[in-house]
Amino acid sequence: MSITMRDSFNKEKGTLVFVRHGESRFNELNVFTGWLDIPLSVKGIQEAHQVAEHCKQFSYDAVFTSHLERAHETLLITLARQKKIGLFDHQSAQRYDVSVGARPFLADKIIPVYTSRALNERAYGDLQGMNKTTAAKKYGTARLLKWRRGFFERPPHGESLQDVYKRVIPYVKKMIISRLKRNETLLLVGHGNTLRAVIKHIDSISDADIPFVELPFGRPLIYQYSRGRFDRVEGEYDFTRRLR
Repeated sequence: MSITMRDSFNKEKGTLVFVRHGESRFNELNVFTGWLDIPLSVKGIQEAHQVAEHCKQFSYDAVFTSHLERAHETLLITLARQKKIGLFDHQSAQRYDVSVGARPFLADKIIPVYTSRALNERAYGDLQGMNKTTAAKKYGTARLLKWRRGFFERPPHGESLQDVYKRVIPYVKKMIISRLKRNETLLLVGHGNTLRAVIKHIDSISDADIPFVELPFGRPLIYQYSRGRFDRVEGEYDFTRRLR
C-alpha cells in the first residue's frame, strides 16, 4: 500500500512517524557500522533536511531514538526545522531536568526525547568497521549474504535480525504503543534494521521477506493506530534491498 492522504490524519488516533537516519560516513565508505557511533555524511545531512520538511506537519508529543549519533543528528535537524528543542531524558539524575520555574516558558518549545540501546542498530560483531567488499572476500559472498539477509543467522559475535526483533518489540510495546493508545503523536528516529523489526511486527511481514525490505531515505513512513491496529497513511517501502 502506498498512499499520501494528509487530510486523512485523525487526531482521535495515535500517529507514529518513522524516520530512518541519513547516510553516515561509514555508509558512504561501504563499511559495516552496527553499534559503532559514526556521524552523518554531507549527503546524510541533506537527507535529514529533506525528511525534516516532510515532518513539519506534525506536532510531536515525544520522540524515541537510539543511543547513536547518526540518529541524534537526524532527529535534531528534524526538530530544528520546526523551531522545537529536543530535551534528552536522563532518568539517572535530576540535574538534567528543567526547573519548575522554567517550564511555563518552555512548554511549547520542548519535546521530550527518550533514548534506548534497545533501539540501536543491529550489532554486526566482527564485521563492524570492515569494508563490505573486503568482508565478502574474507568470509565468502554466500556466507555474507546469509548473515545479512537471513532472519536467524548471526555474523561472528553479532546479532541476527531475530535478535534485534526480540529487543526492539518489547520496548516498542511498553514505551510507544502504550502512548499511541492515548492518541499521542510520536516520532521514532531509527536505523534500517531496528525499523525493519518494528515494521515486521506492525505489518505482519514474514521472516523470509523482512530482510529484503528497503526503507526510504529522506521520507518518513506514517502510521495511525487505533484499537490495536496500525494503518499506513503515508510513505512506502519495497522489497528490493540487495547485497552491496
